[in-house]
Amino acid sequence: MDKFYEKLVDIEKNYLELNDKLSDPSIINDIETYKRLTKTRRHLQETNDKFQRFKEVKEQLKQTSEIIKNETDAELLEMAKVEYDSLSNEHDKLEQALKLLLLPRDPNDDKDIMVEIRAGTGGDEASIFAGDLLKTYLKYCDKMNWQSQIVSFSEGSSGGYKEVIVSIKGDGAYAKFKYESGVHRVQRVPLTEASGRVHTSTATVAVMPEVDDVEVTLDEKDLEISTMRSGGAGGQNVNKVETAVRIVHKPTGIMVACSEERSQLQNKERAKQILRAKIYKLELEARQKAIIDDRRQQVGTGDRSEKIRTYNYKDNRVTDHRLNQNFSLEQVLEGDLDKMIESSALEEQKQLLAQSMEIS
Repeated sequence: MDKFYEKLVDIEKNYLELNDKLSDPSIINDIETYKRLTKTRRHLQETNDKFQRFKEVKEQLKQTSEIIKNETDAELLEMAKVEYDSLSNEHDKLEQALKLLLLPRDPNDDKDIMVEIRAGTGGDEASIFAGDLLKTYLKYCDKMNWQSQIVSFSEGSSGGYKEVIVSIKGDGAYAKFKYESGVHRVQRVPLTEASGRVHTSTATVAVMPEVDDVEVTLDEKDLEISTMRSGGAGGQNVNKVETAVRIVHKPTGIMVACSEERSQLQNKERAKQILRAKIYKLELEARQKAIIDDRRQQVGTGDRSEKIRTYNYKDNRVTDHRLNQNFSLEQVLEGDLDKMIESSALEEQKQLLAQSMEIS
């Protein structure tokens, strides 16, 4: 039995054991354990289901092969050969699919996320574009029935945002959004352009898994915390009470400000949540230097030459430069990101599969 088949047998065994555990009353009554085991079973189910079919096809191929060897009737022999070809094709597809499913999963894939969008080069138009990206992501969250909340922002002088951070909670949020990290470039005639000349501007996106106290511990002595008055809507209380909070993490120099919650305590906790996500992102990137050296490499400097995607309004086209593929701009702006995400995930799987074959 080769390693490929051994792994599948182990998954089958684990899947059956999980089914037994999930029918145990003591597990059912332990809500946290039950949720954790249910999630684990859900991850194994697709692999197990395909493996069961894979075994069936292998057995059917064996039986059909025997028929071809021993059949003397020409018509029945031809039917057996057609059946064998069909089964062989299904066998190869199942084998490929199972190899992809056996690739190691990103441990952060199931996490909720913080998405940070910053205006890059292009002045006011860059801020407006950052706002357009935010709208796109919020529409996608609505389609996925995910919870989204803007937790920190700095508005641009002509609209949009100089910087905005949105919290997104949903099943597999990081798995879907992680391909958005990088520099996004837009080519269009800005609303602020009187002559009708096409401008090129950029915005940077960083996708950070949300983490809790256990994963990233914040030492109070490393934090420089200050308060200030909130701005914007909210009544007279806004200008009288210092509810906004700014935290500087001295070891890394990361600064976080939050003013969206109603109380200073709530803003402090939210700012810490954002800070933990940013620190975790740095630690994650340090452990994955082969993919991303550091946070600056992920989001770049915002220079026009560093780009993962170009949004061309004239041609109604979005080009993903990592995939060398084009997508409908109109659909993307309406939050239809599924095709781009699926293509990115497939490309990542192909690369991981190639690496695993080199190692083995």
